[in-house]
Amino acid sequence: MSIFEAVVLGLIQGLTEFLPVSSSAHLRVFAAFFNWPDPGAAFTAVSQIGTELAVVVYFRRRIWAVITTWCRSLVDRDLRGDVNARMGWYVIIASIPIGVLGLLLEEQIDGVFRDLRLIALSLIVFGVILGAVDHYARRQNELEDLTLGRGLVFGMFQCLALVPGVSRSGATITGGRLLGFTRPAAAEFAFLIAMPAVFASGLYKMLDIGGNEYAGWGATLVGTLVAFVVGYVVIAWLMRFISTHSFMPFVIYRIALGVVILALVLFGVLAPEGGAGVG
Repeated sequence: MSIFEAVVLGLIQGLTEFLPVSSSAHLRVFAAFFNWPDPGAAFTAVSQIGTELAVVVYFRRRIWAVITTWCRSLVDRDLRGDVNARMGWYVIIASIPIGVLGLLLEEQIDGVFRDLRLIALSLIVFGVILGAVDHYARRQNELEDLTLGRGLVFGMFQCLALVPGVSRSGATITGGRLLGFTRPAAAEFAFLIAMPAVFASGLYKMLDIGGNEYAGWGATLVGTLVAFVVGYVVIAWLMRFISTHSFMPFVIYRIALGVVILALVLFGVLAPEGGAGVG
């Protein structure tokens, strides 16, 4: 992978990671459209570390409060009812399902799940689900209303993100809206519970960089840095946007992109495995 490709793909990763449009789908589709080799699951996983570092910086006060309060609550019983202490446990519990399924489905994630037809269908179907749930959600729960059960539901929805095209943020936010959480609250907790899974996946996949993967270490580091910078800007914008707007623009975009991908595959412009093995 050239540095130019790494910069472009890092830009795409940063632009799409937090928007409910699926960053992994965009990385996959963009590479296929320009006949670049599939950047690979390892590049995708490692570059996501950059965007998660943007989460750490943006939500640094909340994250620091959760970590410190949770640690102190282990020895101070009076702190165990504090929302930040409870949230520490909820983040841990919500991260378990995707960790287990990610290991069990590793072969499928690296292979059949990256088929462009599946990605297109995922964009469309889960776009419609996000739009419907967001439109009909009426309750207005905040992070203080989180419970262990609700946190686990968030985590189960996050598992859907193992399929490229679903979107980690889109799936988890959908679960949050289904539970009646406000858009900003659902988004914030979605970003927080993504951190353990993304960091663990990125560190695990680092072992594959430089092997049979198309992207080497230099390109991967460049892509990760670009993803961090762009991701911070996007997350700051998104949190302001969803405080006054619905997710409908993203729903429309997902459906349109999915239809375009299916059409390109149908008419032979893109092969379902688009770009894999080139170069």
